[in-house]
Amino acid sequence: MKQYLLNRMLSGVIVLLGISIFSFALVHFIPGDPVRIMLGEKATKIQVEQLREQMGLNQPLPHQYLTYMERVIQGDFGTSLQTERPVIVEIMERFPATAKLAFAGIGIAVVIGLTMGIMAAKYKNTLLDFMLMAAASIGLSLPSFWLGLIVIMFFSVQLGWFPIAGGTGWKDLVLPACTLGVLSSAMISRLTRSGMVEVLSHDYIRTARAKGLRESIILFRHALCNVMIPVVTVVGLQIATLLGGAVIIEQVFNWPGIGTLAIRAISSRDFPMIQGIVLLMGFVYVVVNMMVDLLYGLIDPRVDLITEKEGR
Repeated sequence: MKQYLLNRMLSGVIVLLGISIFSFALVHFIPGDPVRIMLGEKATKIQVEQLREQMGLNQPLPHQYLTYMERVIQGDFGTSLQTERPVIVEIMERFPATAKLAFAGIGIAVVIGLTMGIMAAKYKNTLLDFMLMAAASIGLSLPSFWLGLIVIMFFSVQLGWFPIAGGTGWKDLVLPACTLGVLSSAMISRLTRSGMVEVLSHDYIRTARAKGLRESIILFRHALCNVMIPVVTVVGLQIATLLGGAVIIEQVFNWPGIGTLAIRAISSRDFPMIQGIVLLMGFVYVVVNMMVDLLYGLIDPRVDLITEKEGR
């Protein structure tokens, strides 16, 4: 297991290195002069030269990249061109709001998705199964911005139960979190249903029923645990995506998170901020995937045996 984790950490470092090269290339391989793009056409030659020297763009590319990575390792992601504040400070101010939205949304998604998947599998090939999977298919195909606008129109404008947008309190969190949860639950429910249908047809499930075990024990203790690995994988990927910024939902609900910050940085051509957000998203993906790998061993002890054999 230790060898497996070391291999995963090494692959994570390689992925982060690739992401750092990509984010570095954002500045250097866009068409035209990046400094001119950042400052706009009205910038004077002196301003252009000052910013080029400040960002080190007058140095050879290898030297620029090494300097950039040295600063990043020390926690210096540069200074935002729009606010003139450190990029890492801007990101860390927004990250708690994004984390709150991400975990609330994924919590709702797991509850809805697992419930729908288990019920659909238990009542396989019935009207309830058909209705639940039809709802999941609709959830997969719904555009997130459309659902967000519908939710705002009904619950905020028509009923007045929740604020329309812009805050960070629990009432402001309900609508965007529920929107994310409903959309993310569709894939979870379909995976749970397909896995449960297969597991419920196995001999050990029939044996458990023959022993007279309660159906709830059979479903949750014997069946669900054996289908959780693909579900945990999908949940991990969705958490990583949401922690990187649920861009569309944050824009629709004016949620002050990483996604809104990214859109603002792109609109204002704030390349240092864009680089910082790209690196953050890559780091989040790597960390969450490593945590998912650790959960595999807790969910299914057979995974430890497989990784040990691979380590040998």
